[in-house]
Amino acid sequence: QVQLVESGGGVVQPGGSLRLSCTSSGSTLERNAIGWFRQVTGKEREGVACISATDGYLYYADSVKGRFTVSRDNAENTVYLQMNSLKPEDAGVYYCAADGFYSSPKPMCHSKSLQVWGQGTPVTVSS
Repeated sequence: QVQLVESGGGVVQPGGSLRLSCTSSGSTLERNAIGWFRQVTGKEREGVACISATDGYLYYADSVKGRFTVSRDNAENTVYLQMNSLKPEDAGVYYCAADGFYSSPKPMCHSKSLQVWGQGTPVTVSS
């Protein structure tokens, strides 16, 4: 069973960078589409970047295009979210989620019915 664990959050100044990691303690992530979601208190959780299981399809929310990069390293059993040029509005708790092998990134990032989530890692962007 996939059990997701995020890491890499922290405090960064505007314009700075962070790299978040999502791994599984229970099984390989190789057969799962993985998404990164952001939640701010009082707002709905939003999908920011999603990656398919095998064919390299990616989806990014408009708010992060050109600044965030999602990638996977199957040898490390890890999916990364590289966040550059961070803005104060990027702050929040970042969660990764897992979906099925055939899940497409764009629908995954807009899904309200994902079942497998990590515990989240907080990101603060402040001077």
